[in-house]
Parts: sequence; C-alpha cells; structure tokens
Amino acid sequence: MQQIIPRASPSRKALSSFVCQSCRRSLRRFSASPNRRSGGVPPPPPSGYAHLSSRRLISVAGPDAPRFLHGIITRSVVAEPSTSGGRRFNRTTNADAAADAAANSIASTPGFYAAFLNATGRVLHDVFVYRDTLGLSGGGGAATAAEGEAFVIEVDADQVDVLAHHIKRYKLRSKLACRVLDAEECAAWQVWDDSNGSSPPTPTPQGLETQLSQLQNSIVLPDTRAPGMGTRVLRLGSGSGAGHLDLDLDLEKSDEAAYRVRRYLLGVAEGQAEIPREQALPLEANMDVSGGVDFRKGCYVGQELTIRTRHRGVVRKRILPCLLYPSSSSPSSSSPSPPPPPPRKLDYSPWIGGGEEQGEGQVMSAEDVPPNLSIGRDGAKGRSAGTWLRGVGNVGLALCRLQIMTDVELPGETAAAPFNPDKDEFVVKWGADEEGGGGQSVKIKAFVPDWLRERLNEDKNAGSAH
Repeated sequence: MQQIIPRASPSRKALSSFVCQSCRRSLRRFSASPNRRSGGVPPPPPSGYAHLSSRRLISVAGPDAPRFLHGIITRSVVAEPSTSGGRRFNRTTNADAAADAAANSIASTPGFYAAFLNATGRVLHDVFVYRDTLGLSGGGGAATAAEGEAFVIEVDADQVDVLAHHIKRYKLRSKLACRVLDAEECAAWQVWDDSNGSSPPTPTPQGLETQLSQLQNSIVLPDTRAPGMGTRVLRLGSGSGAGHLDLDLDLEKSDEAAYRVRRYLLGVAEGQAEIPREQALPLEANMDVSGGVDFRKGCYVGQELTIRTRHRGVVRKRILPCLLYPSSSSPSSSSPSPPPPPPRKLDYSPWIGGGEEQGEGQVMSAEDVPPNLSIGRDGAKGRSAGTWLRGVGNVGLALCRLQIMTDVELPGETAAAPFNPDKDEFVVKWGADEEGGGGQSVKIKAFVPDWLRERLNEDKNAGSAH
C-alpha cells in the first residue's frame, strides 16, 4: 500500500519532476489549510456556541406564503387533515396519532428542518424554516406581513441566491415577497451543551434553557436532526439596530470548525458539499429519520419518488460518520510490523493517525483528502463501496453502501459476504498516474451512530407490523 504523501510536504519540488500535470493541479487545489500550521482543529468544547457564517437567510412573507411553502418543501407548513394518511387509510397506530397531533400544532412550532427537492426527488437544498417573529419581512421596504404569514429560510451561504431564484420561479401569481437578508441583518448560530455527559459534570452558572429563553431579538429552535445536536438560534444583528452580532451566552464561544466536528461525530450532513445538489436522495441523507420529511402531507415537488422509496423499504446507501486512518504503518518504525486492526471507536483527532508521522515527518488531515472520491475494498477490486464527501481532522462523512461497509441488514436482502468489522477494510485513493502508480491513500471506517441504528430499527419494526 502506498504511503501517504502530505500535500504540504517540503519535498513538493522534488516530487513535481515525476508527477503528471493533472496531479500537479490537484496538489495545488488541495494544498494544506491554515489549520495545519496552527496545530489543527482542536476538539469542540463540551458546551459552547458558534456563529455559522456558512449559512444565509431568506425572508418569504405574504398572505400566500404558508400554502406556497407547503407545496414545495418536504415538511408540512399548514395543517392539512384531508391529506393525512391516518384520515384516508383509517390507521390507528400510535405513530399515526402522534402525526395527527403534530399536524394540528404546526402553527405553534418556531420552525423545522426540511428540504427543497427537484421534480425527480433529488435534494436541491437542505434548510431550516423559521416562523418570522422578528419582523424581518418589512426590512426590504415592504409592509410587515401578518402573523403566521412570514417565514425565514436558512440555507447554504453559497446557495442563497440560487434558492431565492428557485422560490421566485415557483411564485407565479402567489401574493408573497422574497428577499435575501444581509449577513449582518440576521445570523444563524448553533448552541450545544454536553456538560451533563462529561465526567465529572461541568455545570454552567445558569441553566442553558434559562439563558436561551432570555435571549432578546432571537428565534430559538431545537435542532432535532440527531440527539445531542443542540439548538439553532437566529439573532438580529447590527444591520437591524439590535446591537452587536453575538449571543452573550455564559458558554465558550467557539467557531464553525468545532460545529462541523460535532456534526460529523453524530453523522449529520449539511449543505451541498455533503448533500450533493440534484444527486442525493433525501432518505440517503437520513432526512427520513432526522425529521426532515413528512410522509403524510399532500403533494409537493419531488414527492412521488420520495414516497415510493419509503414504501419500498430499502435504502441501500446512507450518509454515515467515518474515521480516516493511515493506509500503512509509520515509515519511522525501525522494524516492520503487522498492520493494526481496523479502529473500533469513532474518536476525534486533529490529524489522521492521531498525529503520527505519515511520511517525511509530516501529518495529514481529512481536509487534505479530495471530496467525492470512490471508496473501495482494500486489496480487492469490485464495485464501489461508497463515496467520500468531506471531513475535519480524522473524521468526516461518506455516502456508504450499508451491506458492504456496515452490519446493517436491509429488509428482504442478504449480503453475499457479510461485513466483518475485524477484517474488512476500505480505502480511498487519489493522485495516481495514468498507469495507476504513485498517488496517495488513506483507509476509511464507517460507523452507524446509535441514534441512527435505533431509528432504522423502529422503521423496520413499524414496516413489519403493517
């Protein structure tokens, strides 16, 4: 197996004499990040908050805004009992009763996680939709919308204009206004508190729920995509005359890199870099088990394939948290030793291999691994086992074939070679020449989070019950 050659290696010039032009361009594109020079991304604090500069906001407001959004996203915006599966099919399960209760309380929720799909059911944008209680709809010169007629949509910053254009495309004669909010007008934050799970516990001087309830000029929304994700907060900024852009919580102020590490460890994808636009299916991105899809609502764009996939009961690929580790033992070792077994625990480190030398005294992080690489079985040829997406330190996300890379059993299907966690290893390679020589590689291990495994089992049991 090829040793890892770091992209920041001081011998770059020596290597360039026998690296093809295509690989040279790749090396330049995926050069070392500033985090390499400053010691990498440290582990996230147990309790903290971070400003999400990678997210931007869109205001959608007007008399037709609720029903308009209801028809183009994957979650219910208005109560619609006539399209409820419980009403039409007379189901009486506890899940159906809970869904009916949720439909009746939609108007009282501060917001929810959802997605915009294209006509073939592929994800265009993963979003948070908030009910605008901050009066943002009147910031663009338009009259402030009536209560319940104004919404704020949070999306990738790089995609905010694309989504605004998509909304206006479907607007037609609907009575609503759509505008992109300035970055300083209102911002998205993530707040988390894992201190109760630490040993010993690290209590905050004031309870987090109390602090959040006392925030002024804010919308507070629990992030229910996975247990432990924390809370999403929209806070008015200096552009609205509401003071400086901060939350002033009695927690450690962190950065977005720490937020990404937490997401990756929990297996939560976000944005087009991790949920590829017009490629990923919502169920492959775990939106079905993260509360991002309402399977009981009426028609919306992309519903047909989503419902069909759901009722077929087989999702062969899902986005999972992964750990990267060296594809060979350290070259500084005085004597060769058998390769260590695959890692059994998803532990974060700022470097692949825990900071051990990977060649020429250098270390490597997941940010040096190009995105969208095919994952293969180590030492064997065959179909792709998945696709690497992106990461931080030694962790990241990948779209994995469940029967190949995990022990998850799919309904009605039997794996030809059951997954063996002690022997099966997988690898991503890049930068090889035309003859397949040279290049770099790291091994990759997929993990199924406990929360995801539990929710998949619940869905399996519910399906067998019907």
